[in-house]
Amino acid sequence: MPFQTRRRDSETNRRARRLSHGDNMAEAILWNELKASKLGGHKFVRQRPIGPYFADFVCRSGKLVVELDGSPHAENDHDRRRDAFTRTEGYSILRFWSHDALKHTPSVCETILAAVEGRLVATVVSAD
Repeated sequence: MPFQTRRRDSETNRRARRLSHGDNMAEAILWNELKASKLGGHKFVRQRPIGPYFADFVCRSGKLVVELDGSPHAENDHDRRRDAFTRTEGYSILRFWSHDALKHTPSVCETILAAVEGRLVATVVSAD
């Protein structure tokens, strides 16, 4: 049975706020493109808990998670466990390097849109 999210407790809310108000410029730029259903009318949320993990961006209706990573996340065991759990919850995952979100924002957004609309079905990991 999929993990059921309950109303977030206050500590979870505080952690999500800290994560979403961090100083990650790439996340801020991508969030500007995703918020308020700007990308093809699809609603995304930021720093959404999925089970015990937090996803950078989530389109719940499209069951899509978008992660932005810097070099500390390359081949990280924690990320592999989080991805495995997220997939068991029925989500697909797109992972981009933060650099790509900063320098190639339109391409990143088009890839996200293709995935959420079902036009992209393969795993995507941006090349550095």
